Amino acid sequence: MPRPDGRNPGDLRPISFQRGFTNRAPGSVLASFGNTKVLVTAMATDGVPPFMQGRGKGWLTAEYAMLPSSTETRKSRDRVNSVDGRSVEIQRLISRSLRGVMDLAQMTERTIWIDCDVIQADGGTRTCAISGAYVALHDLLMHMDGRRVLRGWPLKSPIGAVSVGVVGKEVLCDLSYVEDSKAETDMNLVMTGDGKFIEVQGSAEGAAFDRCELDAMLEIGGAAIRRIFEAQKAALVAPK
Repeated sequence: MPRPDGRNPGDLRPISFQRGFTNRAPGSVLASFGNTKVLVTAMATDGVPPFMQGRGKGWLTAEYAMLPSSTETRKSRDRVNSVDGRSVEIQRLISRSLRGVMDLAQMTERTIWIDCDVIQADGGTRTCAISGAYVALHDLLMHMDGRRVLRGWPLKSPIGAVSVGVVGKEVLCDLSYVEDSKAETDMNLVMTGDGKFIEVQGSAEGAAFDRCELDAMLEIGGAAIRRIFEAQKAALVAPK
């Protein structure tokens, strides 16, 4: 069955990482996966959370939100003490994923904040955010290294993420909203540069999936993330 935008099953949407999108944060990237666009900023503040104090290490945490106009019908803003469960789950995913490729002992007691704001949503916002966050984090760490506030280079590996799923009994990569909304299986993959998975989030929305479909989703997703690594690398060597 042809995809709505004419892509082959394993094709990514057009992706890009526009660095220096804002001039306040040392790491600032507009990450685009097709019509999904996420502004990711990375900044550091002095100090760490209480549970990390006295360990001589840094910390990294992320926040995620969708702007009201990111969807076709206005989405209400998250309020203090009233963040919706989906946003909490996604920001925890982003935090876990990035900490998975960080050696926090190479930082002094500073906290890195990764802010991911979805300005336009068309499926795959969390995977777009993670992939863009790697680029923003890299730029922030370069800035910190230039200020000599790092003990060593903390970033151990690239990291990328992509959505995969089964739609109409066919395994597809990087689902748009129209595909995701009718997927029988929906999965998000987060992978490091050496091909190891940090996160495999998958669930059957309709019929259960079998081992062959799972293996196919891991294979098609892994190949797509390797192409994301290439796009990240190209963005990081290009001038801001």
